[in-house]
Amino acid sequence: MSRVIGHHDVLVLGGGVAGCVLAARLSEDPARTVCLVEAGPDHGPDQDAWPRSLRDARALPRDHMWERGVAVHRLRARVVGGSSCVNGCWHTWGSDADHAEWTRAGGPRWSAAAMAPYRERAVAAMRLRPAPEREFSVWAHAALAGARELGYEDVDMGAPGAPGRGTPLLNARDGLRWNAAFGYLGPARSRPNLTVLGDTTANRLVLGGGKVLGAEVVVDGRRETLTADTYVLACGTFGSAGLLLRSGIGPADELREKGVRAEVDLPGVGANLSDQPGVFIPLAPTEDLNSALAAQEKEGELYVSRMLVRAASTHCPADGWDLHILPSAGDPLFGSLPPGEYEAGIAAFLMKPASRGRVRLRSADPAEPLDIDPAFLTDPGGHDVAVLREGLEIVERLAATSALAPLAGPVAGRPSRELTDAELRALLGTYWHPVGTCAMGPATDPMAVTDGEGRVHGVSGLRVADASVLPTVPAANTQLPVLAAAELLADALKEAAS
Repeated sequence: MSRVIGHHDVLVLGGGVAGCVLAARLSEDPARTVCLVEAGPDHGPDQDAWPRSLRDARALPRDHMWERGVAVHRLRARVVGGSSCVNGCWHTWGSDADHAEWTRAGGPRWSAAAMAPYRERAVAAMRLRPAPEREFSVWAHAALAGARELGYEDVDMGAPGAPGRGTPLLNARDGLRWNAAFGYLGPARSRPNLTVLGDTTANRLVLGGGKVLGAEVVVDGRRETLTADTYVLACGTFGSAGLLLRSGIGPADELREKGVRAEVDLPGVGANLSDQPGVFIPLAPTEDLNSALAAQEKEGELYVSRMLVRAASTHCPADGWDLHILPSAGDPLFGSLPPGEYEAGIAAFLMKPASRGRVRLRSADPAEPLDIDPAFLTDPGGHDVAVLREGLEIVERLAATSALAPLAGPVAGRPSRELTDAELRALLGTYWHPVGTCAMGPATDPMAVTDGEGRVHGVSGLRVADASVLPTVPAANTQLPVLAAAELLADALKEAAS
C-alpha cells in the first residue's frame, strides 16, 4: 500500500524542459498550489552548486541520464531542467509547413502567428542569443562561406522562414549553460505555493470512474501517493507515454498482454514516435585546421559547431525544409583523440521523417526499461532514405567548396553516394528530437491521445504538455518549440481554470 502525502491544485509529473515551464507559469497565481515532481536530482537555486558538467556549455554531459550503455536514441536526461542541462544549447524554429500540420491536429492556437508570443517568452526566459564572433572557429567561418557558395542565403534560425544558412540561438553565455531550471524555476522557487520534489519517480496514475485519483510515486524507496485537482504529464516523449501505459491508458490488448489492467483504450499511446536520424560524414583535418582549433581551445572558446544549413530536398513541400546540414569540428562526440587532434565532418539530418516508431512496455514493472523502437528509415515508400541521400549529396558538395576543401579532405573509403541502404542504416545517428507518442488530434481520430489543449481523451483532469503531444516533428531542434508549446499549454490550463 502507498501513503497519501499531499494534495495540490496542479501536480506536474516530470521536471524537464516542459515541466519547468509549467511549474513556473502555473504558480504565478498565488492562489494555485503547484507541485513539480522529477525522478532525477534537483540541484537547487544556487547555480554555483550545480555540477560543473551541467553548467559547462562546451560539454555534452552524460552523467545525469536514465540509462547508461544503451543505444544513443534512448538517451534522455534525468535531472530537474531535463534536456536543457545536457544538450548542445541550440535553439531553432520550424517552418510554416510545421504549423499547418499542428493546426490541423490541435486548432488555431498552434498556428505560426499564435505561437509567436510563446516563442518570444521562451527566448527571454532562456536568455537566448546568437553566438558571439569569438566563438566562431575557422571551420565555422569556412562553412558559412561554403554554404554561400552553394547559394544559401542568410536566414534567422529562430523564426519561420525559408531554407538558408545561419546561426542557432544559444542558451549559453560565457561558457555557462543557462538551463530551464535556472530560467524558469529560478524566479519561481521562492513562491510558497510551489513545491519541487526531486529524486521522486512517478510509477503510475491511479484511475477510477474515468478520472485520476492519485499519482503513485517512489521516494527513498517508499511508495507514496500524491493527489491533485489536475494532473499534467511532462515526462517527455518516452516517459509520458510509458507512464500512461503503466496506468492502463493505451492499446487495451497490448496492455493486457503485459499484465496491466486496461482502464482507457487509447491505441495511439506510444505510437507515432518520430525522431530525426542523420549520418555524419567524417573528413580528415589538415594540420592548419588542427592548429587553428588548438589555438581556439587554448583560449577557452572552442565549440564544435556554431552554424547550420536548412535545406529542402526535391521531396519537400512548399513553405518548408526537410534537412539540416551540420558542419562540425572539435572534440569528438564519442571517444577521444590525442591532444592537438580534432574531429571534423559534416552531418545530414532528416528533419521531416515519414517513418514512425513506437514506445511499448516490456512488462508491468515500472523498473523495467521501456521498449523504444525509433524505426528509422522504415517507411514503406522509401521517402526517408531518398531525402537522406539528397542530404548527403549536399554534404559532399559543401565539403568540396573552395572555403572548406583546404581545411579538411575526404577520408579513405567509399563515398556516401555509393553506400547501400543497409550500409546507410548502419551509419545512422540521431539528433535526439523525439516527439509524437501522445499526439494531439480530435476525439474522432482513433490514434489521437490528447486534444489541442493537452487534455487526454477519455480521462478527466489529466493533461499532457510536452514534446509527446506534437503530432509531427518540426523541421528544427525541438527545445525552443517545446518551450513554446509548454508556454501555450500552461496558458490553456489557466484559461480552463478561470
